[in-house]
Amino acid sequence: MDLIEKIRQRARGTNKTIVLAEGIDERTLKAAEVIKKENIAKTILLGNEKKIKEQAEGKYDISGIEIIDPQTSPKTQEYASLLYELRKQKGMTIEKATELARDPIWYGTLMVKSKDVDGMVAGAITATADLFRPAFQIIKTAPGIGVVSSAFIMIVPDCEYGSNGIMLFADCAINPNPNAQQLAEIAISSAKTWKALMDDDPRIAMLSFSTKGSAQHEMVDKVIEATRIVKEKAPDLMVDGELQADAALVPKVAKTKAPDSKIAGHANIMIFPELEAGNIGYKLVQRLAKAEAVGPISQGLAMPINDLSRGCSAEDIVNVVAITALQASNM
Repeated sequence: MDLIEKIRQRARGTNKTIVLAEGIDERTLKAAEVIKKENIAKTILLGNEKKIKEQAEGKYDISGIEIIDPQTSPKTQEYASLLYELRKQKGMTIEKATELARDPIWYGTLMVKSKDVDGMVAGAITATADLFRPAFQIIKTAPGIGVVSSAFIMIVPDCEYGSNGIMLFADCAINPNPNAQQLAEIAISSAKTWKALMDDDPRIAMLSFSTKGSAQHEMVDKVIEATRIVKEKAPDLMVDGELQADAALVPKVAKTKAPDSKIAGHANIMIFPELEAGNIGYKLVQRLAKAEAVGPISQGLAMPINDLSRGCSAEDIVNVVAITALQASNM
């Protein structure tokens, strides 16, 4: 059984409810049918009920799936009041809150905040910034975490590194140049993501162009400081840095470059020092090693909201819903 099927299977046992805010999107409807058929999660579709049913008719079986229209829902005003209370110190008016609550993305985020659902998935037709704006304002970050980040699960065929070819790369999509504190929090969030999705302990490598003092630079200093903060904030985590990528992954190289490290040569989580390296790194591995890149997976929020690529397939949506259900189970 491959990792994606394992994730789907584990999601079936969580009994979580995930709202799909883009109910009018055809890929979302196809995904909702599969999720229902495979009993991966309970889903709720947001949007105009008549238009959604017309879109699905003759193509997708969405019978039994709840559809909510934020424009007419009796909960909209309740959510508007919640939004107003949360943001009134920032200048929010009840009129503006009511307008925003009628938007499916804001409505879905307020559903998550109210614990009427366990998580939300969107982004197939919504820009990342428009998805995360309400998440940052309403859900906010998890306790002890000050930064939202993203991760990709990299599944590399015929590979002995990581956990039998499976690794987590972060941050690859959100934070351009995290400072040491933020980098440490990205590492802690990544460990939590790994624990939610994998049956294996996280082993974190804080990556750099230096291994254990082989180079001197302020960029290296940041990674060293981030490693210290992780060990201080989460002493039970297995983490080491600064490590070059080969020292993190290859046991033979690790014995030469970092012989005293318990992580070197055995890492399954790669924390990149900044977004440029992370984004380039995952795309190189994806293309050159023909790896499957599962994500981006949002991490660091107090409750799970996941972004989709606007080029996603229905299958991608199914997988992200399964991941969101597992994240919700580990909050």
